[in-house]
Amino acid sequence: MPLSENDQTNTTAGALVKGLQAAFGPHPGYRPAHAKGTLVTGTFTPTPIAGKLSKAQHFTSPSTPVTVRFSNSTGIPVIPDTDPNASPRGFGIRFHLGGRKHTDIITHSTPFFPVKTGEDFLALLGALGAGGDTLGAFLGSHPAALAFVQAPKPTTESFFGLSYFGVNAFKFIAEDGTTTFVRYRVKPTIDIPALSAEELKEKNPNFLFEELPERLKGGPVELILEAQIAEEGDVTDDATVHWPEERKVEQLGTLSLVAVEEPGKNEADQKYIIYDPVPRVEGVESSDDPLLDMRAAIYLLSGRERRAAPELKV
Repeated sequence: MPLSENDQTNTTAGALVKGLQAAFGPHPGYRPAHAKGTLVTGTFTPTPIAGKLSKAQHFTSPSTPVTVRFSNSTGIPVIPDTDPNASPRGFGIRFHLGGRKHTDIITHSTPFFPVKTGEDFLALLGALGAGGDTLGAFLGSHPAALAFVQAPKPTTESFFGLSYFGVNAFKFIAEDGTTTFVRYRVKPTIDIPALSAEELKEKNPNFLFEELPERLKGGPVELILEAQIAEEGDVTDDATVHWPEERKVEQLGTLSLVAVEEPGKNEADQKYIIYDPVPRVEGVESSDDPLLDMRAAIYLLSGRERRAAPELKV
């Protein structure tokens, strides 16, 4: 009997978790990707346009508590912040909607994504493991993966100096039933120049994570949540296809970040929290992008493994 779509998604997700762990080493208690991270608390305040585009609770309430996670790429928990492989950086947002209810946004610091499907991502992991001609052949036959590899991945003095991009499309539903397809963006309010390769080499291995609490001692730091608005005919089911830059961008609100969670609680909360790419809130729905269910399955599987690990690690 052939596998159902859900069974196939879970099978591929399991293979991807194992593939990531094989690539970066087994690190029980850590995420298989974006392993090195930290949690920061704050609030989200929406703009009036957010409530017009979507009836979702976090876009229509005066403010919503958030827990965000800044992270480095790879599944290596001690990867130096100076390592080129630590980019793109990750930025996840959890909106706490009351009780156990929440919705999340997941972004990273480049608008590029290498593949359209989980199966292609599994093939990419295999090619990366093989290297040489195999990797070259894969990149030659997958231009989006080559573009991702070649795309600029800047690093600044602070996580707060970067822009972050949600590569998947979502459908906003307004109170009157109007629908709008969007992609999220998070923009800095602080102008911090990108570091050159030479400047980056001179930094200490944990400079980004050390800078966060020091900066927040001076008061809250703001980031702006935006939505790039799709027009008729724009592709909404392929994370590798960019919408034209002239598409309208609306400001959805302000993230005011206050403090890095205290050691101990930070590690325990990172072990427990499973950010979810699927919105699961009235007013925001997934698009037909196949990566959304795949990413959700990967995060759930790896999150369950992380929670079951005997030690409290991030």
